[in-house]
Amino acid sequence: MIDMKGLDQCDQHQKLVEFFCEDEDQLCCSTCAIVDHRKCHSVVEVQKIAGMFTSQGSSLKGKWQEVKENAEHVVKSIISAKGQVQLDAKEIPGTIRRKRDRVIEMFEDLEASVVKKVEEFKTETIAQLDKKQSKNEEYVADATQNLETINNVYKNGTSVQQFIVEKKMQEDVNNLFTKVNAECQALETVVISFKFDDKLDMSLLPTSSYVPGQLTLKLEPLKTLSPMKLTPVISIDLKQNEDEPNEPLYAGLDLLPDGRLIAVDSNNKKCLVYNEKLEKVGSYQFSYTPRDLAVVSNEDVVVTSGECYKIDFLKISDNNKISLNRTCQVKTKYCSICLKDEEHFVAGTFDDVRHVRIVSPSGEEDDFNVNFPYTKYLERASACTYVKSAHTIVLTDRYENVVYLYDIKTNTQVVVKDDQIQQPRGVAVGPSDTILVCSARTHSIVQISRIGEILSTFKVDIRYPTFICVSPCNSFCVVSNW
Repeated sequence: MIDMKGLDQCDQHQKLVEFFCEDEDQLCCSTCAIVDHRKCHSVVEVQKIAGMFTSQGSSLKGKWQEVKENAEHVVKSIISAKGQVQLDAKEIPGTIRRKRDRVIEMFEDLEASVVKKVEEFKTETIAQLDKKQSKNEEYVADATQNLETINNVYKNGTSVQQFIVEKKMQEDVNNLFTKVNAECQALETVVISFKFDDKLDMSLLPTSSYVPGQLTLKLEPLKTLSPMKLTPVISIDLKQNEDEPNEPLYAGLDLLPDGRLIAVDSNNKKCLVYNEKLEKVGSYQFSYTPRDLAVVSNEDVVVTSGECYKIDFLKISDNNKISLNRTCQVKTKYCSICLKDEEHFVAGTFDDVRHVRIVSPSGEEDDFNVNFPYTKYLERASACTYVKSAHTIVLTDRYENVVYLYDIKTNTQVVVKDDQIQQPRGVAVGPSDTILVCSARTHSIVQISRIGEILSTFKVDIRYPTFICVSPCNSFCVVSNW
């Protein structure tokens, strides 16, 4: 007898789960089947479908294990940060006392004022870290309990129980995976330090008017980033169909939140929908050559059209029907495009000295306060993306073998040039807001930090990788080639 922890019970009616609705991908009890799914076409007994389904228990278990390990990583990092707070805070009075012998009165006043600020910051910081630690310890506990349940069910349970566990837990593990992944990316390190001025003013002014040093109290993101690891999952060959005039070229890629892949085929003027198995499930025919696309919401995508001077908004239904929602006119030739925020896009240009511009959903165009090189790119000679958290534009230069990082707040730039980057093409924001660049000539994906450090290089099994996108949860990416 296995304790299913209530997973075999209907959440709404507390009755035994006996049916599975294939139309809505939901487990249901006899009451659900009659009341909520009477209009559905395919409601089958769990006992029947469980005997035919292929278990994904190892994948589910692996994801729970990743949730647990990521949450444990957050907890360990927080414990370390708390210890560092204590050590740094303890060191500050000693740093001050070593200088106090020369100006006793001023340094006693300095110590009192600085230690007070340090203690206030330490108290507030530890309270924040305690809260984060407690939350992630709960994640660890949830993951541990669910892993025990999964292990028990897959070791001793029936196929019905295994099926129910997978269906019941999938949404929970996805939600918790997203939360813990966000916690990992939001990890911060604590900085407490005191630096004396190089030229110490021996003024008799009170330290309320003159502080002979610099006190630093802040939380900042961890700078240590782990190199990315990529594991091939699935691939398909893009071949010309009988009804297509040209070989396909998937020049724009992005992923809907539910995992469906959206691509634009520039050579055949199409928008295509693929499921998670890379099976083509939807298609839309353009009258022009599409250049790139970006997912806007759960069902909306935006498509650039270059010399047509317009941007189209398409709607993708749950049953993979694609329809034109609306069109907005623009005055610039755009190729690559991505989201900047809820109200604006970042779009890369060609045949224009303004290499990257801001575009609103209504077609209004604006410029960044950035000093771009005064040159014009040919079509497909550059691509761009935007790192929201760092307010940074990323721009590739295909023929100069350069990746530019522009900080729009400070109007500064970092030039990334390395032998590992040859003919950089498509670019996307990856895990921990690192940057993934297609290096076509080296047949690889290069991972770059936000400050321009090359973190890792991954050889892909296709020649000349050109376009790339990353899933919203940063768990996988999709690459196509020229």
